[in-house]
Order: sequence, then C-alpha cells, then structure tokens
Amino acid sequence: MAIATKNPLVQSHVERQVKSYGQLALVWRRFQRDRAAVVGGLIVVAVILCALLAPFLAPVDPLKQDAAGRLQPIGAPDHPLGTDGNGRDVLSRLIYGSRVALQVALIPVIFSGVVGLTLGLLAGYYGGWLDAITMRLADVMFAFPAILLAIAIVAALGPSQLNAIFALTIVFIPAFARLVRSQVLSLREQDFVTAARATGVWDRSIIFRHILINTLPVCIVFATLQTGQMIIFAAALSFLGLGVQPPTPDWGAMANEGRNAMLVAPWVTTIPGVAIFIVTMGFNLLGDGLRDALDPRMKV
Repeated sequence: MAIATKNPLVQSHVERQVKSYGQLALVWRRFQRDRAAVVGGLIVVAVILCALLAPFLAPVDPLKQDAAGRLQPIGAPDHPLGTDGNGRDVLSRLIYGSRVALQVALIPVIFSGVVGLTLGLLAGYYGGWLDAITMRLADVMFAFPAILLAIAIVAALGPSQLNAIFALTIVFIPAFARLVRSQVLSLREQDFVTAARATGVWDRSIIFRHILINTLPVCIVFATLQTGQMIIFAAALSFLGLGVQPPTPDWGAMANEGRNAMLVAPWVTTIPGVAIFIVTMGFNLLGDGLRDALDPRMKV
C-alpha cells in the first residue's frame, strides 16, 4: 500500500503563499474601512483613466483656437467649461493636461525613488564613508527649499518638460535616501538580520531578501504622498514658465494663461487650480490610507 508523503519544500512554499495572501487580505480590509482613503483611491483611478482615455473623452482638439469664441463662459454651447483667451476648449485642455500632470509627477517619483532607495540601502547597511558622503550631500540639498532648488536647476538648463522632470528627480532623491537609510539602520540590528548574518548569508541576500522587503511598504506610502507634492511643484514650474511650454495643455500653464483675465473670465484660472487641488488631495488621502493599512500596529 502506497504511503502518502509531503514534500517539506512544497509545503513551506504553500504556507508562505497562504500567509502572504492573508496579509494582503488584511491590508485590503483595513484600507476599505478608511472612507477617506477609498475616496482618494477613486480620485487617483479617475485621473489615471482620464489621462489614458483623453482622446475619447475630450470633446474637441485641445490645441484648436477660435478667435470668435474667446472667453466663453461655463455652460456655453459645445464648451461645458468655457474657453480660454485663445478660444481653446477648457475641458479638453483640462483632460489632456492630466496626462502631463501624471507624467511630470510620476516619472520623477519613480526615478528618485529608485536612486534614493539604492543609496539609502547601501549607506544604511554598510555605513562608513559611503554613509557620510551620501548624508552630507543630502544635508547640502536640504539646506535649500525644494521648489527654489528645482527652479534654479530648470533655469540653468532651460525651460522644458524634460528639464522639469530632471530637476524634480534630483530634488527629491535625498528625501527618499534619508527615509530608507533610517529604516535600514533600524532593521539591520533586528534579530532576523543578525541570525542571517551568523549563518553565513551574503550581504546581498540580506539586503534584498530581508531589509528591502521590510522597507518597501514605507517607500510605497512615501512615494504616494510625494506624487501629490510633485503635481504641485510641476504646476508651479509651469506657472512660472519654466516647465511645460505652450501650447501643450498643462494645468499650471493654464492657470498662468488665465491670470490676466481673472476679472472677466475667472474660470480659466480657477478650473485648473481646482483640478490640481483635487488630484493632490486624492494622492494624499490614498497615501494616508496606505500608511494606516500597512501599519502592523493597527488593530485587525
């Protein structure tokens, strides 16, 4: 009679999968209970869909000018949100502007997050001269207000969307590096890291299998919060004429173009300003919700 046996490696792998799924379900339940976080998530999903489906959602070409239809009010025929000083449809430019807003916000967050995460991991784990150099450079950059440093970099390189992305990436690398370093300094003294080191596990394996995994939740939350701040910074650069250049639809540039007509057509400036506020609030609410959901000290 055959005797059923269990492979311990397969059983261990299955147990890890079940545990992982259980943790994800717990995080999801915590997130669902936070109504503000759900609202923030819906706002973020809505703006992403708006950016992806812009050609289908925009009623007209956002670059089409109509000299006879300048500064039409909200609710005008064929222009639900009115037109700007050049007769361009505000709604179409607002929809296409969501693409630019996400590009100029997400790309710097991704690149600064990857570079900052790498520097923070190495500086926090190995310490020594690498840690000293990394943190001193971060201190120098923290001595300047982030928006002023970004303005200085773009002014030196020249106004453009690419230079704005580069400037925001450079500005936010120290924030990610310092956050990750502080997490690594705490994690490297934990018992599971000490045990792995005592059994002869290589430093590379300890960094990626133990420290990085426990640092990622904090980085995800921080990146979500930073995305909202990036949207504000990118809009500020465009408002000053240093970011996205006309006639490309951009919320900051739209607000700048309408400021001279505030008394007769306030919607040209206020509508993109409201869009910036709502999307930024959505990312902030989502980040707060993720922080609470991923916090192991929260009650089940």
